[in-house]
Amino acid sequence: MTATAPRLGASPIRRPFAAAALVAALVSLLFGLMLAGAGPASAHAALTGSDPQDGAVVATAPKEVTLTFSEAIAVGDGSIRVLDPSSKRADTGAEPKDLSEGSTVRYGVELHPGLPDGTYTVAWQAVSADSHPISGAFTFSIGAPSETTVALPSEEVGGGPVGVVYGIARYAAYTGFILLVGGAAFVLGCWPRGASARPMQRLVVRGWVTLTAATLVMLLLRNPYTGSGKFADAFDLDGLQAVLDTKPGAALVSRLLLLGAAALFIAVLFGTYARREDAVEKKDLTFGLAVGGGVVAAGIAATWAMSEHASTGLQAGIAMPVDVLHLLAVAAWLGGLVSLLVALYRTPDIGSGAVRRFSRVAFGSVLVLAATGIYQSWRQVGSWSALTGTRYGQLLIIKVALIAVLLAVAWFSRRWTARLTETTAASSGAEATDTAAPEDAEEVSGTEEAPDGVDPARAAQLARQRAVLTATKKKRIRDADPERSGLRRSVLAEAAVAVVLLAVTTVLTSTEPGRTEEEAGAGATATAPAATGPVNLSMPFDTGGQNGKGTVRIDIDPGRTGSNELHVWVDGSDGKPMDVPELKVALTLEAQEIGPLPVVPDRLAEGHWSASGVQIPMAGEWKVDVTVRTSDIDQVTIDENVKIG
Repeated sequence: MTATAPRLGASPIRRPFAAAALVAALVSLLFGLMLAGAGPASAHAALTGSDPQDGAVVATAPKEVTLTFSEAIAVGDGSIRVLDPSSKRADTGAEPKDLSEGSTVRYGVELHPGLPDGTYTVAWQAVSADSHPISGAFTFSIGAPSETTVALPSEEVGGGPVGVVYGIARYAAYTGFILLVGGAAFVLGCWPRGASARPMQRLVVRGWVTLTAATLVMLLLRNPYTGSGKFADAFDLDGLQAVLDTKPGAALVSRLLLLGAAALFIAVLFGTYARREDAVEKKDLTFGLAVGGGVVAAGIAATWAMSEHASTGLQAGIAMPVDVLHLLAVAAWLGGLVSLLVALYRTPDIGSGAVRRFSRVAFGSVLVLAATGIYQSWRQVGSWSALTGTRYGQLLIIKVALIAVLLAVAWFSRRWTARLTETTAASSGAEATDTAAPEDAEEVSGTEEAPDGVDPARAAQLARQRAVLTATKKKRIRDADPERSGLRRSVLAEAAVAVVLLAVTTVLTSTEPGRTEEEAGAGATATAPAATGPVNLSMPFDTGGQNGKGTVRIDIDPGRTGSNELHVWVDGSDGKPMDVPELKVALTLEAQEIGPLPVVPDRLAEGHWSASGVQIPMAGEWKVDVTVRTSDIDQVTIDENVKIG
């Protein structure tokens, strides 16, 4: 049961008004996403620059390689490696130096002196300030590009089997938090009698166990998840100590400590509170549990806020408490929904009063979710293009669509709630025996005296059988109630949608925010002009000697940075293929003082030469020089500028 009308007896005017309020909240969420203005990037650090640049060709070996990131990162030994063409370390192996100034985050590593010419690979791996591992690689060349034997890992850091298990643990942690907090809140605020119901007790305890186990798994796998990707490193004590010194590690340990306090809360809720009968004492205990439980729940929610997306980037001081509110609202809504489902299927005595109270809680939770969701979405997306053109934005659209489906199903649940009526006091008293297990019946029957001539053991057995038959009969009558059955079906549908919604939300927490992805892409576009496609040149030449006139035709495919195929055709003045003793090609990017980069094509046929793997290290206006020699003394060099992107 989700956000419904505030009161069971709402008038026809109030009911559409409540629905309109929900629709308005959802629409405001969508428009908040669309109309939010752009701002600084947040969460998931991205590489924004390097020296030397990706693909650059430098004349002499640099003393160091520096990398610039969009936000703070955590680095260690081996976080930045420079490999020569034979895959050997070209850097000194020391821990990267922090060269940051002001808001600029920059790290560098020193290189060995006297490095030979060739193509070098820079591989980097770090942990972003929002706890997610990031990695990447690029190349630069000294003197001229060359072949390289460097083989980088095929999968990104944080992937592989360890990444899969870590992702499952992350989902389980969210699920456990929702069941623990939402279930306890449902019992305490909506259905106090549920504290003595075994199904409700099992639900909350299982939520605690799930969250605790998932947190322990995440703590152990944190080192291999951000590093080697090997399960064996989960028990590396040095690695575990390094994790404890990080913000995510501290957050996981804090969560475990708070779960200890949560265990005490559960013991009181299902022990002292469940047995308390005095109304005044129970009211005082309810207040104490609500305050204490609220503090513990907020603390557990803060362990996510202090270590993930909300803790870094734009307005972190506002984003973290907003994230805590968002998580608590999710738990109150979805956790209460699962609790209601369990109560409807496994307990006999929940009435419309508890359902109505949860309706009000769910309604308030949806309003909080709408408000906090608008802020979070603006902070992480910020534009139309990021909403539709990034994976984070697309997942966010799916999440909003699932919320819309959830609210639509909730409307049907609300209609069934309106039809659900309280049973009579006599029926309630009779139905209370439905939860009695056979051993409870035995306890009751033990107080009765066996009739004369009847064995007491036989009498107790008959009493237990009568109790079971009575419970079965009343369950059959209860299940036949169309209002209750309809409500159970609609709540079950809500719970199914909620499971998918939670999965999408979990993926969102580990996805690079759309604002960061879009700005990183914009930075890459600014440094690399758009590709112009294959290059086709036709250049006439005249060496001045006999039969020294002709035309050189050149094709460079695909005509982009990186590896290219180069074909050269030489035609004589009569248009027929012409063999020449020597043909040379060179490429120069004068604006960046790169080159000339020599290309020596191989003769394939009469008048046709070819070269494969021609490296274009950087986009720009390149000058193509062609030297043609037609005799021992007759030669000419011709050139033409062409844009290669």
